[in-house]
Amino acid sequence: MATDIKDTVQAVEAAAVMRLLPGRPRLLALGEPTHGEDTLLDLRNELFRQLVEQEGYRWIAIESDCMTGLAVDDYVASGTGALDEVMEHGFSHGFGASAANRELVRWMRAYNDGRTVSERLRFAGFDGPLEITGAASPRQALTALHGYLAAWVDADLLPCVAETLDRLFGTDDRWTEPVMLDPSRSVGRSAEAGELRLLADELVALLDEQTPHLIAATSREDWERARLYGRTATGLLRYHYWLADTSPGRMTRLAGVRDRMMADNLLAVAARGPALVHAHNAHLQREKSTMRMGDLPLEWWSAGALVSARLGERYAFLATALGTIRHQGVDTPPPDTLEGLLYALPENRCVVDASRLANALGDTRLAARVSPWFGYAPLDPAHLAAGDGIVFVKDVPQS
Repeated sequence: MATDIKDTVQAVEAAAVMRLLPGRPRLLALGEPTHGEDTLLDLRNELFRQLVEQEGYRWIAIESDCMTGLAVDDYVASGTGALDEVMEHGFSHGFGASAANRELVRWMRAYNDGRTVSERLRFAGFDGPLEITGAASPRQALTALHGYLAAWVDADLLPCVAETLDRLFGTDDRWTEPVMLDPSRSVGRSAEAGELRLLADELVALLDEQTPHLIAATSREDWERARLYGRTATGLLRYHYWLADTSPGRMTRLAGVRDRMMADNLLAVAARGPALVHAHNAHLQREKSTMRMGDLPLEWWSAGALVSARLGERYAFLATALGTIRHQGVDTPPPDTLEGLLYALPENRCVVDASRLANALGDTRLAARVSPWFGYAPLDPAHLAAGDGIVFVKDVPQS
């Protein structure tokens, strides 16, 4: 079978990826089936360099906190701060410890040195300030939005003063206490949280209404950042609301709210792109995402599905699949799986035309691979044709 599909396989290069697509997308999404493997991040970095140099890409967006990511963007765009501090404080989920992420940031800063503003590369985190155990306080985002508006808009138009927000928020540990397993401890449906949601909505509406004045008085860059504050504040308040829920739909709504926050951030990046997007396959695929939490099956629309519905062909998705991750107990894939089929190819890594591969397989039924390690999510062969391509890496050595 491997010889039957060899014509669907090319080297992992920007030019080969572009040949798979009808045109240059605003968002080119590169998924990964696991986190924390620098082999995959090195591949991402190499592809991004080629997209910058050959295709005019200027943005990269990764699955990291959108608020802390502002420090990374400030560093790569203008040299603000120090690399060590940026890596420590500019990434969430421990991603700042990655040597490949450090190299990405270092290279972007070096590339930007001496270039004009329009030529500079930009960085975005597009995840919300969230962890699996809970979420950040919305204080930072909402007070930053209020501060921006208070500095440039008539005070009579503001729905509240800063002291009102401080009183309603109270102490941050009310918001950051781990409540995933105990909704009754969440502050998300308190009277104060309800009032904060109304005020956040009013502040975002005022930001929109004052757009011409604010861009002229400050800059488009400052206005875009204020919009990020607004998206983050309203998204976090919504997330906390569902953390306090006790219905059977709680976890599905939490997953959906998170990916909706991701999608809104990606659409904002797309407006300024083109951009390479890097995150887990489950956040970027076009079909519904699924997972199990204990005995509870969850199903929700991913950020990629939401963005694809809005952008159409201006969104492209490459899923990544792996052969082995032996240091995690993921050994050679069975030959009747999609990964097993690709593992039989001579290439150590390649990009596969998903639609041509689906046509070459015809009625051949591939089995779904089962990973012995929870951290690796194999591709579902039933969704083969839903992506624009597959990046396959045969073996992942220990980082």
